[in-house]
Amino acid sequence: MAELRNPDLLPGTLYMMILRTLNQGPLHGYAIAKRIEDWSKGDLQIEDGSLYPALNRMLQKGWVNAEWGMTENKRRARFYRLTPAGRKRLEAESTAFNKMIRAIQLVMRTS
Repeated sequence: MAELRNPDLLPGTLYMMILRTLNQGPLHGYAIAKRIEDWSKGDLQIEDGSLYPALNRMLQKGWVNAEWGMTENKRRARFYRLTPAGRKRLEAESTAFNKMIRAIQLVMRTS
């Protein structure tokens, strides 16, 4: 489970959010975490202790690849890029997540 401001996120959502972020292009770890925080208007804050182990697992699964480069601040960093397998995984995760959200909304509307 990711160390987020909201610790009750559904399992697997960290992978999905990282994949979604990388779908727009390669980023280094700090930029991934910052983009997720920005997109969530500050409600989701991913700690390094959750982000980097998740990225390493995603590398092992073949969902992302990484190469060293320079950040905009001239610092050496590892940049992560989505692979074709990662795009397929993002599509599958998004479909399953949306189905689960719809089901939860149906339950919550039932009186």
